[in-house]
Amino acid sequence: MLRRDELEEALETLGAVLDGRGLSNGILIVGGSSLLLLGLISRPTADVDVIGLAAHGSYVKADTIPPLLAEAVRDVAVVLELSPNWLNNGPASLMDLGLPEGYEARIERRQYGSLDVHIPSRADLICFKLYAAVDLGPDSRHFQDLEALAPTQSELSTAASWCRSHDPSSAFETEMRAALVDLTSRLRSVDGDADS
Repeated sequence: MLRRDELEEALETLGAVLDGRGLSNGILIVGGSSLLLLGLISRPTADVDVIGLAAHGSYVKADTIPPLLAEAVRDVAVVLELSPNWLNNGPASLMDLGLPEGYEARIERRQYGSLDVHIPSRADLICFKLYAAVDLGPDSRHFQDLEALAPTQSELSTAASWCRSHDPSSAFETEMRAALVDLTSRLRSVDGDADS
């Protein structure tokens, strides 16, 4: 598991390795690592989830991690004693049906040597976290991350609409409604505790 300082060290080391090899890469990340880098959560993360590769001002799905980048990732893993897959393209299928409209304009970028890390905005991350939370349930880290993000009803409504564009099934809608009720209840409980 990577704490924020360890995550920053891993990315800085990867950027330095790429720089030393005359390489550069731009990656679009999601998940716990993106939330950690933005300071939105404090829990450690298992890995860096890459969904896209930056190419000529836009993004292409990361069907694979480019071989030379993958080699550098493995080398950093050895040096820092990390999992060989500490940076991977596990959730790249998120790109298949499109990301939230206008997400490109909301991207935040962080430079680590020759590694250009692109991070979606908080609003877009709420969309992704809701989608994952519905899929994996109220005991998942995704649900806990949603609680930490404390989305407004407007943000949840936007996220729910995006989620439905990815899974229009009635079963998903039923599960999503239940998740939203549960989340809203938990957030009200936290607000109530804060007021008392």
